[in-house]
Amino acid sequence: MVINIELSPLPLPPSANPSHFIEFGREVHGVDPGNLDPQVFSEIERLLYKHGLLLFRSASLSPEQQYALTRAFDLQTGTYGHGNNLLANQQKSILHPYLKSIPRVPQVQLVGNGVIHNHEGFDEVELKHLARKTLDVSAKAEEDELQFTQFYRWHMDAALYDLSPPRVTTLYGLRIPSGESQVVRYDDGTDEQFKVPLACTAFISTRTTFNALSPSSKSLAVRCSVKYAPHPFEWMAPAKSRNNGLGIESEGLEVPLSELPEWDPSKIKILPMLWKNPITGDLHLQVNPSVLLELIIAPIPASKRAGADGDAVFPDGAHITDLAAARELVYKLQRPSISPEFIYPHAWSEKDLILFHNQGLLHSAVGTLRRDQIRVFHQCHLAASADPAGPTEEDVLKWS
Repeated sequence: MVINIELSPLPLPPSANPSHFIEFGREVHGVDPGNLDPQVFSEIERLLYKHGLLLFRSASLSPEQQYALTRAFDLQTGTYGHGNNLLANQQKSILHPYLKSIPRVPQVQLVGNGVIHNHEGFDEVELKHLARKTLDVSAKAEEDELQFTQFYRWHMDAALYDLSPPRVTTLYGLRIPSGESQVVRYDDGTDEQFKVPLACTAFISTRTTFNALSPSSKSLAVRCSVKYAPHPFEWMAPAKSRNNGLGIESEGLEVPLSELPEWDPSKIKILPMLWKNPITGDLHLQVNPSVLLELIIAPIPASKRAGADGDAVFPDGAHITDLAAARELVYKLQRPSISPEFIYPHAWSEKDLILFHNQGLLHSAVGTLRRDQIRVFHQCHLAASADPAGPTEEDVLKWS
């Protein structure tokens, strides 16, 4: 049975280069995401993996429906991406202040900004926006604090210890703050900056990240695996993010591994740098740069050695255990794709629902808000039933 679903391209800001968004992102029309029959869901699933992000306007979705929709992409799971109620017991995790589990559906998180009342089992709860700074409502803010902002942190939604990275994230906007647009400053040695809607969410396609690499960098990426830290969001909590949100400054501020809560070496995540799209077969350069610990690089296959590029990086393989060196290598691979021309900053409207391929995008919260600017979202992602697939042998031979 052929299912025809009406789609339209996402509206791109002037800063975005349309050539990078030919396949990325679609708005879905005439479909109720809370009530999908199996045939329609199958087509939505295919479209999501093809386009990376699907937008539904004016959606009506209970927490139970949002959980069911998210779980439909992986029926063998049912656990929130960081563990059901796990963050409530991790007071030192950098995520703890920002996520509140909805009591009757703990897989759905309440996120946002400001104090809200009588919401989904909460009599009163204060939400904290994922931002470098929240302005006090009574303070007279400096002019540049209201005009300028930064990316909070480029990441995928994943615990990256014990639990497998979620396939899909659903993000549902219920209350959206009004206000003037702000200018994102990179402050990373470049003069890059661009205008974004207030409190938007920024997305990049990691398929585009890989496709934009040089041949020698593609060879490196297809041979590389990333080892993540145990209890990564507690480990990195004292450290400082780079000004552009792409990873951590190497200042030695991470919690020593010996001082973390007890951890099991068998639960450490070692994942390929490239994750294979289950529908398109494309490769996505999918790394959370804030919590990586080491890089493990395989040698160029023997059958490819004779024709290897003279600029090949680590042709004999390597195990990079120096944290600063590992971070710098990944940073050089990822940094080009967070330039404004590659970013889709979503301007939220009330009842927007976004589904995104969490194993094929990175995203970041953006914006500086006052405490009286209320923002209310429901977020859901579920730990996958298996780790993502990496490059095939044919991929390694093609790109090495």
